[in-house]
Amino acid sequence: MSPIQKLIKDIKNLKPIPAVINQILEVVDKPNSSLAEIANIIQYDPAVTASILRTCNSAFFGLKNPAESIKDAVSMLGIDQILEIVLMKSGAKVLSGKQIGYGLHEGAMWKYSVSSALIAKQIAVKLSMENKNTIFTAALLKDIGKTVLDRFVMDSFEKISSLVVNENLTFREAEKKIIGVDHAELGGMIAKMWKFSPRMVKIIRHHHLTDASMVKDKEIAVVYLADCICVVIGIGVGSDGVSYRFNDQAMKELGMEADDISKIISRFAIHMQEVENLLKVV
Repeated sequence: MSPIQKLIKDIKNLKPIPAVINQILEVVDKPNSSLAEIANIIQYDPAVTASILRTCNSAFFGLKNPAESIKDAVSMLGIDQILEIVLMKSGAKVLSGKQIGYGLHEGAMWKYSVSSALIAKQIAVKLSMENKNTIFTAALLKDIGKTVLDRFVMDSFEKISSLVVNENLTFREAEKKIIGVDHAELGGMIAKMWKFSPRMVKIIRHHHLTDASMVKDKEIAVVYLADCICVVIGIGVGSDGVSYRFNDQAMKELGMEADDISKIISRFAIHMQEVENLLKVV
């Protein structure tokens, strides 16, 4: 069995994100989407419903009156907050483990993914982009490929590291050269198998801007920039983070300046403890 065939087998063994996520994303970023419409989608998934109600009624949110139904929860916390809870709970199941090949201890990938998603959404809101929830989801799941590729990276770590040092390749370029696929490509394959929209597949597949033309796509540029900001502030920097290269064209395409990035970092830092607390709940 070739490495690629083994990877495909591993993808099939991954527990997929609940189908309800795709249904929600189809309507949530539409201007006319309603609280009732979102609640009606969620309420038919018993596991997701129970999970949301447990989280909403935790001490973290401090609701005066406990939510007794999805409609209560959506009404009390709003569509965006509910969607983030659903996504983060789903993502936690596949992103919380340690990634030895990438030098990430248990929980590091999860914290990085959530941080990247929150920063990406923050940028999308600042730029008044309509599809902020799709961007949040893509940023949260963009490195899903690492969960499958990790053991292959671990087995080939010395070869990959040698290429990084001796040929000045990025870690992603080296993993592709040695294994035959990189984690972004693999992430796109996973997203496609999970029946994510072509838009989501494209963002995940190209979030490292390996194709220079993709920087023109604002959604991809936002997810890329959020990833870079995480590296700058030291979140999720594993084996691959030390060989990261920044494409400053992304900022130009988004019309953002260094001062904008500084403000985003400052704002996120203020809410970092809140993120830590939320991760414990989720």
